Amino acid sequence: MRILLTAALLAGSASAATYGPQLEGFTYPHPVQKYSFTSQGLNLQMAYMDVAPTANANGKTAVLLHGKNFCGATWEQTITELTKAGYRVVAPDQIGFCASSKPEHYQYSFQQLAANTNGLLKSIGVQQAILVGHSTGGMLATRYALMYPDAVAKLVMVNPIGLEDWKALGVPSPGVDTWYQRELKLSADSVRAYERATYYGGTWKPEYEKWVDMLAGLNNGPGKKVVAWNSALIYDMIFTQPVVYEFPLLKVPTTLLIGDADTTAIGKDMAPPEVKAKIGHYNVLGKETAQKIPNARLVEFKGMGHAPQMEDPVAFHRALLEELNR
Repeated sequence: MRILLTAALLAGSASAATYGPQLEGFTYPHPVQKYSFTSQGLNLQMAYMDVAPTANANGKTAVLLHGKNFCGATWEQTITELTKAGYRVVAPDQIGFCASSKPEHYQYSFQQLAANTNGLLKSIGVQQAILVGHSTGGMLATRYALMYPDAVAKLVMVNPIGLEDWKALGVPSPGVDTWYQRELKLSADSVRAYERATYYGGTWKPEYEKWVDMLAGLNNGPGKKVVAWNSALIYDMIFTQPVVYEFPLLKVPTTLLIGDADTTAIGKDMAPPEVKAKIGHYNVLGKETAQKIPNARLVEFKGMGHAPQMEDPVAFHRALLEELNR
């Protein structure tokens, strides 16, 4: 595949947009609602889209869980395809992300985010759902399915991270302060370079730029410090709370949708060469994980990276709907 770069992209992002601490100013593909609740003594708001079927309703709800560098909005094409197929779709932004609250102090855990999500779903009348979790959302979806198995009709993980324990494999533990300093330096250029190299195998498409703008605009807006602090706490949660050891405990029907060229591994850039060489190999991790999860199905997208739903939407959504109809 050739690299699709325009002169504007190469010129950098000096004039990039900035957004408020809850992504104020960024346009979501569907109306955003807010779920207000109390957690850890704080009054918080969890943003979400609740999109009705655009075809004959099949009575099923799909809940889409975004990744660390993504938002509910990045599920735009998936929402369109699922609602066309008759699904109600709920796409939340987790606390600390995107259009949701950024508390100054919060003890992040996947258990807490799962409980928050469960509270949201109950508040809008969703008793059981299909969970589709991408990247960090796959770790959250795993925790949710372990905590609320009766509320999960099916679990679909799209290039989930946490398929290996980076700390146990030798990646140095950065700590929250280090993550915070790194996040303060985030820019559109650094996001683009990271995603091009790690997510898309060195390729780039103009349509990815919208999501670079979203992430960089949030991280460089008027809420820059609180956004970076929440991001640092979330990175620490991801790094220190592996789910890989609990995959054999899953009791819900599970499908892995894996772009096998993905090389994502948290802290990889800080790891010594011998550690870096052995982590982030999704062509191996997908198969290993499918063996750990009882009766799991594996669908691989050859040569695709971390976000197959964005890299090849047609092939991805065809495979997703086939799995949901199975």
